[in-house]
Amino acid sequence: MKSQTKTTGEKTNAKTLSGVVVSDKMDKTIVVSVTRFVKHPKYQKYYKKTKKYKVHDPENASKVGDKVTIRECRPISKDKHFKLV
Repeated sequence: MKSQTKTTGEKTNAKTLSGVVVSDKMDKTIVVSVTRFVKHPKYQKYYKKTKKYKVHDPENASKVGDKVTIRECRPISKDKHFKLV
């Protein structure tokens, strides 16, 4: 059984992340930096881990510095597999 909604075609259990736009120089694509806190397995100290995602932005609405929410979707290109919410 597939876990997709009929209206959007996206997964219902898709990953949702929030981050900050760090680049908007590409057409219909933005780069979002997502920061999370991870606990070190041995030393039990929390530290920041940052990852950048290429996100599909069809209207070119987001600018650098905006806080955005992104959702996982089907692969749009080689690197893009998130959409702007």
